[in-house]
Amino acid sequence: GRLGDRVGHFITLNEPQCFVGEAFSTGNHIPRLRLSPRETLTMAHHALMAHGRAVQRVRASAGRPVELGYAPTGTMCYPASESQADIEAARQQLFSLPEPEQWAWNVAWWSDPVLLGRYPEEGLRKYEAYLPRITQEDLVLISQPIDFYGQNIYNGKCIAMGEDGLPREVPRQPGFPATANGWPVTPECLRWGPRFLYERYGLPIYITENGLAGQDVVSLDGAVHDPARIDFLRRYLRELRRAVEDGADIRGYFHWSLMDNFEWCRGYADRFGLLYVDYATQQRIWKDSAHWYRDMIASNGETL
Repeated sequence: GRLGDRVGHFITLNEPQCFVGEAFSTGNHIPRLRLSPRETLTMAHHALMAHGRAVQRVRASAGRPVELGYAPTGTMCYPASESQADIEAARQQLFSLPEPEQWAWNVAWWSDPVLLGRYPEEGLRKYEAYLPRITQEDLVLISQPIDFYGQNIYNGKCIAMGEDGLPREVPRQPGFPATANGWPVTPECLRWGPRFLYERYGLPIYITENGLAGQDVVSLDGAVHDPARIDFLRRYLRELRRAVEDGADIRGYFHWSLMDNFEWCRGYADRFGLLYVDYATQQRIWKDSAHWYRDMIASNGETL
C-alpha cells in the first residue's frame, strides 16, 4: 500500500532456481546446505504459492492498477542450425527436466505452474517419490494472472537433434569465449530463449538480467576500459532484436548491473557493473561501456 501510488511494476520472486536450488540443493549459495529432493521440492512448492499470495496482496493493496510479474532464471537452449529438427531439439531441451538429484536448475518446473496452471508431466513422473501434496487449490493460487514474464538470461547451450531423434548438446570447442568468471559467451541464447518462452507462455517478456563479469581495472589514464563488455552487449542485444523480429513480445531489457556490487556467493570477486566501484573509497567511475550504453539507449539501438 505504501508503494502503490509510486510504483507501477512489481516482481514477486527473483531466481527461485537460486534461492531454493543453489542455496539448498547444490549448496553453492548461502547457507550452503544440501537437502534432499523431497525437502527442496516442498520448499519450491511453497515458494510458488508465496508468489501467488504476493500477486493477490499487491493487487489488493496497491490502490490502482499495477503490472505484476515473475523473474526466474535458467540456462537457455539454442539450435545448432536453422533446420526445423535442430530448432525443435532446442525447444524440447529448454523445457526438459533433470534428474531428481539436480532437479532445481530448469525452466518448466518453475514456470509452467505460474503461467499454465500445472506442473509439467515429465517432472511429475521423475519426481513422484519426492513431491509434497499438491492440490488444485494450490495450483489456482500459484497461477494467479500476471502481466509480464521476466527472465534472467546469461548464457545457453547449443542443441542439435541426434540421429536417435533425441536432443543432444553440441560440445563447446577448446578456447570457447568466456567471461571473467568462466561463463560461456553465447549471444544466440538471447534470441532463441525469449522466442521459445514466448511461444510457450504467451506473455510479454522482460529480460530482467543480462550481463557479464569483466576483468575491470582503473587504467593509468584514470579510466576503466572494458571493450569485452561492449562487444558482449552488442552481440547479445543484436540477438534480442532478432527475437523481436521473430515475433516475440519483448517489452524491455535490464542490464546486470548498473554498478559493481556484492555478488552473493561470489562477494566482490566479480565485477558486473557499467560503473566501476572502488570498494575502499566508494568512488564511482563510468566504464567505457557505460558511455556506450548511454549512447545506445539514446539511439534506441540504432548504434548496435
